[in-house]
Amino acid sequence: MAQIKKQSRRGMRKHGGTSWILVLLLLTLSGSTGTAKKFYADDPLWREPPPRRVESAKFRSLSDYYEFLVYPFAPPGELNGRKPRGSAENLHYPAQGVNTLGEVPDGSWYENRNYYRRMSKEEIQTGPGRVGPPAATGSWRVISAKNEGVTPGFTIVDENKRRYLLKFDPLDSKEMATAADTLAARLFYALGYHVPENHVVHFTRDQLLIEPKTKFRGPDGKSRAMTERDVTEILLKVPKDADGKYRGSVSSYLPGIPLGPHRYFGTRRDDPNDVVPHEHRRDQRGLWVHCAWLGHDDSRAVNSLDMLHEEDGLRYVKHYLIDFGSTLGSASVRPNSPRSGNYLFSWREAAARTFTLGLNVPRWARANYPNFPSVGRFEWKTFEPLDWRPEYVNPAFENALPDDAFWAAKQVMALSDEQIRWAVETGEYTNPAAAAWVVECLIQRRDKIGRAFFAQVLPLDRFRVENGALRFDDLGAQHGHYPAREYKAEWSHFDNDLDKASPIAGALGLQLPPDTASERLGAFLMARLFGDDAEKDIRVYLRREAAGWQVIGVERGWVGKSKLRFADTRPPHLTQREMDTGLATSE
Repeated sequence: MAQIKKQSRRGMRKHGGTSWILVLLLLTLSGSTGTAKKFYADDPLWREPPPRRVESAKFRSLSDYYEFLVYPFAPPGELNGRKPRGSAENLHYPAQGVNTLGEVPDGSWYENRNYYRRMSKEEIQTGPGRVGPPAATGSWRVISAKNEGVTPGFTIVDENKRRYLLKFDPLDSKEMATAADTLAARLFYALGYHVPENHVVHFTRDQLLIEPKTKFRGPDGKSRAMTERDVTEILLKVPKDADGKYRGSVSSYLPGIPLGPHRYFGTRRDDPNDVVPHEHRRDQRGLWVHCAWLGHDDSRAVNSLDMLHEEDGLRYVKHYLIDFGSTLGSASVRPNSPRSGNYLFSWREAAARTFTLGLNVPRWARANYPNFPSVGRFEWKTFEPLDWRPEYVNPAFENALPDDAFWAAKQVMALSDEQIRWAVETGEYTNPAAAAWVVECLIQRRDKIGRAFFAQVLPLDRFRVENGALRFDDLGAQHGHYPAREYKAEWSHFDNDLDKASPIAGALGLQLPPDTASERLGAFLMARLFGDDAEKDIRVYLRREAAGWQVIGVERGWVGKSKLRFADTRPPHLTQREMDTGLATSE
């Protein structure tokens, strides 16, 4: 019966409460607790199940202004701490779309990279590495162009028929946007996100050839055939290198059919694989920490892109982050605002300024920036990771809990000084002092992120069993945040079918309890680890397998988690197993 129920759940689609009625009915008819198991035989899953085929999906566009005008007053989605209508309690939602270790499986949103397998210099600098930059010496055919704003651009096709979006720096900030767009893409890629392939390029005017029938929209808003004069006028806004070549950055076109941005809340109705509300995805919540590190304050929905992707004959939706020109001190068309890292509008800040008659000087106003036009405004001394916010309210960022932030912070801390230097090299700064400043800022901001977010939880990870004892990496001590310290463990037998722990008397150290070697295959143990602060604990679950005891589950606690309450309309922890059922609300 358990197998029948499992197959039935996999066949369900997103129908809100109806799906839960069916599940409850199956449970009632079977009288079995089979679906109540905490762990399955194949846990932990490190890759999402094969996606359901998507025959077609519609392109959708989102307003550039909607997030600014609406989100500060009525943020959408299910938000932690929100009190729903008719409820006396605030609700909190733990992260979903994770495996039993709390990690995000490889799939259409995310790929585990540097933290899990250290990337080489070639891997860091190549990034996605699907197609490479356009041919340096061949002609580039212009098939479309834009001339509005300070930084114009072209869509080009090189001699190998590869298509790119070609963008430029503003005249008075040479290298700023093109370097940021290129090297930030490398770092987001190392952190695990799907991104386009970005490169700094140098070219001459005669390399640009207008494709016949290319249309151009002039200042009057009317579309007409593009002329050589249009190309020349656009390039008048573009800075040149010392050798007279133009500098730009290219983004290779992503494979598949564009479907428009993804929102940071809800799900796509036309994607049967999109079953976890985006505001509850750990990879999207943790993106807050990653954007804080890189100063990506324009991390809005419009800077994402869903693609109808085909692989091995299977079509599915793949989710990308795009357009990193507003990172690392750049605002694409100008140096970033000194108040970067704060909402464009905040009730709290407005009230503080009003009631103190402007005497309350915000932290950002005390920042000092070196005079590097190629960098813009990027620094680390006033950077406070816990307080950093993008320009626009982001529902996923608002939902981030301490374990989400720890997951993101450990990925940032895993990027070494050397790896950061490798990534910065791809920005091709001509001023060595500017490149050194970007490296210093990234290293210092990285370390601040580790100290801030590791302090909120017990920062232990990479659990394993060695020589009959539970071992782990103490990331806080490993990165020099504090000296090595002792941790305590309380052991229990764990009933996987009933989700119930039974303490083992006298089993209090990191050594596995006596007689565990004789336990039957499939038996479970649970160790509760804690240090001086007992509210910051970790529950580690082990299963007896043929090769010995294996760690299969990790749950993190922190101060105040005991006060969290979960919504009655979904399971408190939607693991990868439930992602395969299609049970989730849609947008």
